Amino acid sequence: MTVTETTGEDTGARTDTCAGPPQGDRRPDGADKYTISEVAALTGLSAHTLRWYERIGLMPHIDRSHTGQRRYSNRDLDWLALVGKLRLTGMPVADMVRYAEMVREGDHTYADRFELLKATREDVVARIAELQGTLAVLDRKIGFYADAGRALASERSR
Repeated sequence: MTVTETTGEDTGARTDTCAGPPQGDRRPDGADKYTISEVAALTGLSAHTLRWYERIGLMPHIDRSHTGQRRYSNRDLDWLALVGKLRLTGMPVADMVRYAEMVREGDHTYADRFELLKATREDVVARIAELQGTLAVLDRKIGFYADAGRALASERSR
């Protein structure tokens, strides 16, 4: 079992293969061996960040070539897409690592993963509400300046 896949072989449960639709410039499965520079170009992450993710346990078990070079798969790209979304939520790196560890531990961690993601979702919803309030303030200010600008232009044209 990997961090990008959980299975329920004996229960018939569904497979969770991370986040997001497949991205455009991917190789077909089986021919999907990407170098670290190719993954950096595809994801926008630096090679340093990819190595760091591996070192802290966020991207464990990256395949290696016979010369020791990292070889990433489409599944690794899927996992990186999920990690990117989790980063956008503001989830701390320690929680992302904990989530990855729970995925590797197996199905018995579903409840803990559920709680972690649910708490993260609640944080995101609260941030969205805060941003909507901020947007409303900006809209009022923009409206004020638009009205003031029209009034000023009207006075000048007299």
